[in-house]
Amino acid sequence: MKSKIVLILALTLDVLFGDPPNHFHPAAWMGSLIGGAARRRPYGNPKREFAYGAAIVLGGGMLVATLGELVQRLFSRLPQPLSWLVQAAALKTTFALRGLDRAAGEVQRALESGNLPEARRVVSWSLVSRDTSQLDESLTAAAAIESTAENLCDGVVAPLFYYALGGLPLVLVYRFVNTADSMLGYHSEELEWLGKAAARTDDLLNLAPARLSGALIAAAAPLIGSDPVTAWRVMRRDARRTQSPNAGYPMSAMAGALGVELEKLGHYRLGDGGRKPTAEDLCRARQTLWVAAGLAALLFLKLIPERLGRLTSR
Repeated sequence: MKSKIVLILALTLDVLFGDPPNHFHPAAWMGSLIGGAARRRPYGNPKREFAYGAAIVLGGGMLVATLGELVQRLFSRLPQPLSWLVQAAALKTTFALRGLDRAAGEVQRALESGNLPEARRVVSWSLVSRDTSQLDESLTAAAAIESTAENLCDGVVAPLFYYALGGLPLVLVYRFVNTADSMLGYHSEELEWLGKAAARTDDLLNLAPARLSGALIAAAAPLIGSDPVTAWRVMRRDARRTQSPNAGYPMSAMAGALGVELEKLGHYRLGDGGRKPTAEDLCRARQTLWVAAGLAALLFLKLIPERLGRLTSR
């Protein structure tokens, strides 16, 4: 019961306040740790670069797991409800629901006002890593919708999944690996070998959450007036069209739920035959995000085992 209270409080804090400033955010600290380690990397030897990258993932994962266990043990001794609130504040930093919705909303409002340059800027700054400078309105909306769907997994479903499996230590390990992948996991001459361990570990950790995220989007579809059957059919058909083994599941489910075609030029097209997406479709994607997140929260509140409650209160 106590772990469920912590989870409810953490989600409430995220919905009410969003992300804390970077100097308070563990993901920023993780990024500083990863960046500092990466600057001391070996060069010119793929095997050594891969081993060094794997050491960053393993060592950093062990460090944050230890910190998570310490927080869980030490603060569980505080009087309630202070104990729950402190643990919830730590757990909240692994969620990104409000921040994701806020960024997507900024893109939506820019598109609705006809300010395409601003929409491109926000998409590039807050949601995707691709070059957005030449995207038209529909491709800009598509990029925002894709990121909304993909980050439902990274910022909501996966943290819920790993909290249910192993409490704060395991969810912090997930967040560390996800951060390492976002910084190092690129197919480039500089990062190909250094980031391979982070990329593959992140792929492994997201196997179940990504597929669950797609299913939750399909389940949310009828609650916003969309077709769950089409969402499920498009997901099954198009999920493997992306280079990532995971991102295609929530993105293609969202394409099917909205009845739109999501395209990243030169890479993939999801939801063939659908409409070109607009700001209105981005609004519906945001609605789907909230409903799917709510369904995920209800699901994991049911699944959290009693042993986890004992961990958060010992």
